[in-house]
Amino acid sequence: MPDTLDLPESAAAAMLAHAERDAPHEACGLLIGVGHAVVRVVPTDNAEASPTRYTIPADAHFAALRQARAEDLAVLGAYHSHPRGPAEPSATDAATAFAGFVFVIAGLAPAPHLRAWRFADGNFVELRLVRT
Repeated sequence: MPDTLDLPESAAAAMLAHAERDAPHEACGLLIGVGHAVVRVVPTDNAEASPTRYTIPADAHFAALRQARAEDLAVLGAYHSHPRGPAEPSATDAATAFAGFVFVIAGLAPAPHLRAWRFADGNFVELRLVRT
């Protein structure tokens, strides 16, 4: 698997704006693309409405999956925010993560920033974000 994630500036801006808009709750959504390149993000509601947890509603996930397949794309992963902290995986993130998905975290403190992670062998491995 590649150790990078290509991310359009428009997608990065959309994730950070969503994170700021939904604070103090976690924002979340899906990453749509191909290979290691994100084409766009799909913001969703957070079914948890929580400052420390997120759940992407199943209907939103399936709708994004169907749309992505119709465009010969895939759901590469998910994004969520940490409204009061850095863009580092938490214990809660580790407990709910699964292999094969990319996770982008939008940290809002100390300043808005993004980091990307892949979950493998029970651990998060950071991916280098390549802004395009």
